[in-house]
Amino acid sequence: MTPQLRQAIKLLQFSNIEAAAFVEEELERNPLLERDEGLDGGAPERPAPDQRPLADPAETPDLAESVRSEVLPSEAAAPLDTPDYAETYDPGSASDGARGGAGQGFEGEERGIDEFAEAAATLREHLGEQVRLSFHDPGERMIGAALIALLEPSGRLSISAEGLAAALGTDVARVEAVRQRMMRFDPTGMFAHDLRECLAVQLAEKNRLDPAMAALLDHLDLLARRDHRTLMEICGVDGEDLADMIAELRRLDPKPGADWDATPPQTVVPDVLMRAAPDGGWLLELNPETLPRVLVNQSFSARIRPSASREEKLFLAEKLQTATWLVKSLQQRAQTILKVAGEIVSQQDAFFRRGISGLRPLILRDIAASVELHESTVSRVTANKYIATPRGIFELKYFFTTALAGTSGETHSAEAVRHRILRMVQAETLDEILSDDAIVAGLRREGVDIARRTVAKYREALRIPSSVQRKREKAVPA
Repeated sequence: MTPQLRQAIKLLQFSNIEAAAFVEEELERNPLLERDEGLDGGAPERPAPDQRPLADPAETPDLAESVRSEVLPSEAAAPLDTPDYAETYDPGSASDGARGGAGQGFEGEERGIDEFAEAAATLREHLGEQVRLSFHDPGERMIGAALIALLEPSGRLSISAEGLAAALGTDVARVEAVRQRMMRFDPTGMFAHDLRECLAVQLAEKNRLDPAMAALLDHLDLLARRDHRTLMEICGVDGEDLADMIAELRRLDPKPGADWDATPPQTVVPDVLMRAAPDGGWLLELNPETLPRVLVNQSFSARIRPSASREEKLFLAEKLQTATWLVKSLQQRAQTILKVAGEIVSQQDAFFRRGISGLRPLILRDIAASVELHESTVSRVTANKYIATPRGIFELKYFFTTALAGTSGETHSAEAVRHRILRMVQAETLDEILSDDAIVAGLRREGVDIARRTVAKYREALRIPSSVQRKREKAVPA
């Protein structure tokens, strides 16, 4: 494969964020590429004098194309069931108006200093500031700084007070006194040695650490096994009180330092937009916010080519070829994504109408055969691509599920079967807790031929406890 073909394959597999980053790199490297900042749906912008084609195209026979080649036209939408659908979108309307123009001085700058937020302090900076405010003795501040340095990402301490005291050459009691005070810092529960201590400090801060709650914290292993009956006897409470105590524990933070410096989750921006059509079908279009819009400025090359040296002409020819390749690759990427997404929507129409129970078995080969593409191409297209549907945003790969045989020769989607298991468990009562064998029997009555070990595997994947644990939970709801 040529380097360009390999890059085209990589571009097809890129997410919209990766594709945008790749285009930005090409814009920096290639002087013949420029970002299209025109508005969709408006009148075409008249080219500037220095961007118009030469009067005599014969002087540059290899550049006798249009002045600009646009990567994606504004009407790049491929509807399903309604061929006349096209929706315009102005990607610049939301931001252009708020951007001050160049050369306008301070009068044209609409952003005030109050719009620039202060950089958030890290967890260690936040704790260090509390150490400086809480301790005035230099020795205690040194112990506090050492504790902060040894802090784990979860907010726990793995080193003992004895070990830290020996390392710092001080008393164990002094180290422990500093640690006890720092456990009340914000966020509360930091610097604890274990889960029990972390939760106990948070409960004490709320004045909720009574003898019954302390007994519950001493037997967290029984709580993990959902042995509520034994816990009621140990704590000396009834089922309602135990349920309130467990609910109180669930409102606490077992790892108070874990989310402080965590990177906020990245918002998923769908590549394809979908909505219902007036005639009952579905309308699909590419999300204009994720489409890299690039122009090939061929007139720039045409203007400087006559006076360029041989090396410069070779450079321009290479960059023109690269720019043209990028244009075609982005066009092909967009068209392929829309084609594959349209076929997936057609094949999973029941899912969008009835929900997950309508999800049908689907593999890459089915889509590849319908759109006349190779399976590997379909796999690349569906990787890291998302579609916004009336039922939510889904990755395109979500719609590919394995098939389970039915009792009458039909097939069922594995994802739909998992959903059926979840519904069966949610409908349980205290007098009727379903074992895995009972779930198998129920699914077979619905026409799904499934083995017990498969039910157990699906149940564990859904994080559903065993029937014994569920019965304990039903006996003492929490």
